[in-house]
Amino acid sequence: MDKFDSIHLGQSATIQHKISIEDIEKFVSLTGDDNKLHVDKEYASKTDFKIPVVHGMLGASFISTVIGTRLPGDGALWYSQTLEFIRPVRVGDTIKIIATVILKNEKARSIELKTDILNQHNQIVTTGIAKVKIINQILDNPIQSSIEDKKVVLVLGSTGGIGSATAVNLAQNGFDIILHYYTNKERAIEIQSKIHKIGKNANVMQADLLNEKSIIEMTLNIKRLNPYITGIVNCSTTKIPSIKFQDLNWDYMQEQFDINIRSSFILLKELIPLMETKKYGKIVFLTTQAIETPNSEWLHYITAKASLHGFAKALAVEFSSKGIRFNMVSPSLTDTELVSDIPKRVKMLIEAKTPLRKLCTIEDIANCISFLMLPKSDFLTGETIRLNGGQFML
Repeated sequence: MDKFDSIHLGQSATIQHKISIEDIEKFVSLTGDDNKLHVDKEYASKTDFKIPVVHGMLGASFISTVIGTRLPGDGALWYSQTLEFIRPVRVGDTIKIIATVILKNEKARSIELKTDILNQHNQIVTTGIAKVKIINQILDNPIQSSIEDKKVVLVLGSTGGIGSATAVNLAQNGFDIILHYYTNKERAIEIQSKIHKIGKNANVMQADLLNEKSIIEMTLNIKRLNPYITGIVNCSTTKIPSIKFQDLNWDYMQEQFDINIRSSFILLKELIPLMETKKYGKIVFLTTQAIETPNSEWLHYITAKASLHGFAKALAVEFSSKGIRFNMVSPSLTDTELVSDIPKRVKMLIEAKTPLRKLCTIEDIANCISFLMLPKSDFLTGETIRLNGGQFML
């Protein structure tokens, strides 16, 4: 559908940003506006404001962000803006920028947006009207039209041992990668560099998978980046402390449900429509052998992973007619940071009891995930591939 036609009156988009002293410093460095009212605490203390006030245009600059990346997004030509600064903004304030469509001009292919900036108390600090023309993308360029044919996989938890190995392996198998990270941006950039050396594209995306707004923000950025996505691999996890049932509180249970089920639920709601447009997609979840051979004191983890089985199988049935496959990989104990607290003697004992006489490696898991992402596995859905060296056989 034409982007202009898809926009409707009352449609809105929102972004948030917490103002920091670094924002002020960068704005001053870029613009040269070092007015003492904004940067000098002593000077500001002798005015009615008492403490420094954030540059009005710093906050207003985020109107450009919401127009250029959210509504209408790519192709927006922002050509007019009125502004009224109502309340001061201070360092530490969280501002919310809201753009709402109030007029469509069919002839000019332009829209008018009411632009409001609110603080954390839901008070309007800046208001105005934006006028935006929507520019069509020329699609007869073969380079542009081939964008939708690219194979793109989102790897959640790409900075972990399994996630990083999976991202590189998928790149070696011809996929472009979206690398998700939470806090370790430096590691994500290292993996991105490795993938670029392979000759494939990689983009880095940050999100807290325990925070709904953060997940949705990431999916909006993914949609802008790619009109179509081939697959999603969820390698994200949290620490698994060993806790006796009498010491276990629901917070530990909830965290495991949130990282295994809730985060995937929110993310898939946003991204599955991209797969539906092409009637093809692959989603792979990581589960655990502990479901079949439970570990003591892992009730919170095992219960959430068992729920993930039902979640994946139900989705596999529902979306099979739309060409979207859901599968799981269930590794046995793998030597990663997640199990670094397990004593070495315990790991050696498990290795000795494994028919293949070795522990599962991150490369074993990455190879299996790549197989599930490739067309050669297209007849598999709702399946769990067990990587346990023969420890558990059906």
